[in-house]
Amino acid sequence: MKILKYIFKRILQTIPLLIIVSIISFFIIRLSPVDPLAELRLNPSVSQETLQKEAERLGLDKPVIVQYGLWAKSFLKGDLGITSNGEKVSVKLKERIPNTLLLTVVVIFLTWIVGIPLGILAALKWKSPFDRILTVLTSIGMAIPSFFFAVLLLIFAVRTGWFPVGGLTSPNFADMGLISQIKDIAHHLFLPVTVLFTISLAGLQRQMRANMLDVLDSDYVKFARAKGLSEFKVIYKHALRNAVNPLITLLGFEFAGLLSGAALTEYVFQYPGLGRLILEAVLKSDINLVMASLMMGAAMLIAGNLLADILLIITDPRVKT
Repeated sequence: MKILKYIFKRILQTIPLLIIVSIISFFIIRLSPVDPLAELRLNPSVSQETLQKEAERLGLDKPVIVQYGLWAKSFLKGDLGITSNGEKVSVKLKERIPNTLLLTVVVIFLTWIVGIPLGILAALKWKSPFDRILTVLTSIGMAIPSFFFAVLLLIFAVRTGWFPVGGLTSPNFADMGLISQIKDIAHHLFLPVTVLFTISLAGLQRQMRANMLDVLDSDYVKFARAKGLSEFKVIYKHALRNAVNPLITLLGFEFAGLLSGAALTEYVFQYPGLGRLILEAVLKSDINLVMASLMMGAAMLIAGNLLADILLIITDPRVKT
């Protein structure tokens, strides 16, 4: 019951945060020099009357404050509006959000099941050749830009033809069996997942290694060893539970971090995700699409933080007090 009350309070606390995010995002986008009707203005076949009607349809003929009020009113009603191309924003988001969630969940899952054990091994073999090699590799992974790495893999995929470039599924996806469909999706996910996984793994492994080294030097671990407990119990029952707590706190930020980091990666591989959609919408100054996408991104960050707090309560009983 206390956990449910805590979750309810956290959800109420997110309402002012979402309002502030929406206000800042809206005014920054609206006050930018990018013209949403730039493409239409460059088209000589489009008349001034058509431009005026389009401006009225998008609400560009009204003051910025009024535009925000109209957008907020429609957003609360569940009407996300239409894009500059005349498509429904809700339809675009329904197409992209599942793809982004799939990419994010896969990357986080792989990062944690690989990064945590590697961090533990590096701490247990501190200053050994294994630890030094792993430190060099993770340093390279943290230093390499995601966009540059994505371009390199894209060139590799184009030259070898081993991996598909663009999209999430093949043209004949609907005609495949269930197993073939899963393999096809995994084949398309391989390159973007590799880019995001490599960069995320480097940071998580280094953090786990540092936390584990700090915990292994603590008094209660030395006392557990002095009591004659097996090394397995000392490491995985006492040290690991305390070393992993800070990483659980960072779990929530990974959702937002992957969303922002995946934007360029999705753009390079033409992956139909939310990050690529936001990037393209910002370039076109498509206010309805940008705002809806940013609100979804903020909601993902809040949901990730809430999940991390709940997991922290489960793993560390001291937090309940």
